Amino acid sequence: MHQAPHMLLRSDPASVAGASIPPGLRRRVLRLARPYRTMLIGFVATIIVAAVVDLVPPLLFRRIVDTTIPDKNLAELTVVGVVVVIVAFVSAGLSFAERWWSARIGEGLIYDLRDSLFDHVQRMPVAFFTQTQTGALISRLNNDVIGAQRAFTATLGSVVSNAIVLTTTLVAMLLLEWRLTLLALALLPLFIWPAKRVGRRLAAITREGFEVNAEMNTTMTERFGIGGAMLVKLFGRYDTERTEFADRARRVRDIGVTSAMLGRIFFTALALVAAVGTAVVYWVGGRMVIEDVITLGTLVAMAAYVTRIYQPLTALTNARVDVMTAMVSFDRVFEVLDQPNPITDRPGAVDLVDPRGEVSFDDVSFAYPAGGSLALPGSNEHRPDAVATEDAAVLHHVSTTVAAGTTVALVGPSGAGKTSLSSLVPRLYDVSDGAVRVDGRDVRDLTQASLRRAIGVVSQDPHLFHESIRDNLRYARPDASDAELEAACRAARIHDLVAALPEGYDTVVGERGYRLSGGEKQRLAIARMLLKDPAVVILDEATSHLDAENEAAIQAALADALDGRTALVIAHRLSTIVEADKILVLEDGRLVDEGTHAELLARGGLYADLYRTLVRDGDADADVVTVADAVEAAGTAS
Repeated sequence: MHQAPHMLLRSDPASVAGASIPPGLRRRVLRLARPYRTMLIGFVATIIVAAVVDLVPPLLFRRIVDTTIPDKNLAELTVVGVVVVIVAFVSAGLSFAERWWSARIGEGLIYDLRDSLFDHVQRMPVAFFTQTQTGALISRLNNDVIGAQRAFTATLGSVVSNAIVLTTTLVAMLLLEWRLTLLALALLPLFIWPAKRVGRRLAAITREGFEVNAEMNTTMTERFGIGGAMLVKLFGRYDTERTEFADRARRVRDIGVTSAMLGRIFFTALALVAAVGTAVVYWVGGRMVIEDVITLGTLVAMAAYVTRIYQPLTALTNARVDVMTAMVSFDRVFEVLDQPNPITDRPGAVDLVDPRGEVSFDDVSFAYPAGGSLALPGSNEHRPDAVATEDAAVLHHVSTTVAAGTTVALVGPSGAGKTSLSSLVPRLYDVSDGAVRVDGRDVRDLTQASLRRAIGVVSQDPHLFHESIRDNLRYARPDASDAELEAACRAARIHDLVAALPEGYDTVVGERGYRLSGGEKQRLAIARMLLKDPAVVILDEATSHLDAENEAAIQAALADALDGRTALVIAHRLSTIVEADKILVLEDGRLVDEGTHAELLARGGLYADLYRTLVRDGDADADVVTVADAVEAAGTAS
């Protein structure tokens, strides 16, 4: 099991030549391998048996040359020939067994690591994804996981295999003829020195290849996504994009050619040294045969063995560097698994049972996590010591209560904190100070699963997976029947459109739902929310992409669907705001006023100013102007 060095090199050996594997990392790797210890024992045992079996043919050839042929013993020649064939079959079988163990261990590790990484990453808070590139995450789940697998099945397996092959071969050679053995070993420095130089060059260029490949993959990920593809088209940047991509692809090509030639130099040098070693053994051994010091069969066996020691010896001289560089992949995988998740269930957290839907904000202040504080280690954004400051707060001491079953409208200009306030309810973020409560319980004392089961959200730009309409709807309730899907779609005024499609509910919506219009996506998202049947509903500009006719239909559907539920409605049009049970007016992250439409008008203030600005003189279009626009208009007027 001899692994080509250039397949395993991850970094410059000089960077790890004086380094050591941290004890903590070693222990974690061993814990990860614990479920496979029986397989690892079988793997090593197979290598040992295979190495011993491979020693047999040269000894049989020695027997043929020294005894069988001189004695003209045809019967023995036949027996020895059959034994050689049997040994060949046994060796082939052991090779298959060794490969099976290797594949089973390696693929098992890939599964374990990917499963753990996926589970950990998807549970990370939203802030983690805003600070981490998708391509970097995918690279960890693919390239580094495979690199970690190679550390077991290739690098460590190669070290064990080479050590066993070298030991058994040297023992056999020393027992046959110790002088020729020492002569063969004396030639080893002729190969080790150039091999090390080639190895360092291969390591450096391979590392560069990984980096350029990562850049190229990131470019493809961003440009081939529907959003990136549309941006390239709208700006007409085809030639620029092609030139930049071609430059990276050209460098990958050049690195591939250089790597291939360096690899060829490596193996050519190995073949040359093996040839020289064999020639020297034949020359010196031949003289010893002529002088009757050794037999001809011993010389033949020694010549066969000598070719088996150079590659293992050379590989073992770089074994420590190979292991260290392979362990880098484990380290990078563990960096993701060790990434702290600030939003977790507290010890003793309880389920939210039969939620009524009362939501209260108790002196809530909030600042988004500082940039880079949750980014992956090694990225340009990573700043583990970064903290959010008071100056960065987007909400300041907000206190109010939303009674169960009521509809509350959040109004204010862009950046006032409406979406930030609503995102604290399902714990997409945690408050910096104060508390958010549902049914009187701090949301941090509730299990996230039960809390989020009780909350339905329809955002301004709802996300749909690249799957069928049916699958996207059932994401809310996997056990929902077709009749329930249809009822939810009828309530969201989208059933007739879906039914008219050639494939109906089996129609694939495309990446992020780009095969649908904005209004169609939002109506499907509303249907998905209705299918979830939550106690609390958050509508974040959920009808912003609808025309007046469709909005009227949706508003009628929502009026029935929200009956008896708590609803937080963000920046809808004035016609909707006016009908809310209570209106919260936010400005610069502060709750500046609250009350019903009539109460706010009677008190005067910002809301009254913006409303009067829009409706004075009988403005017929007032009901189609967003509140955000109205607030900004009022601020300008004042």
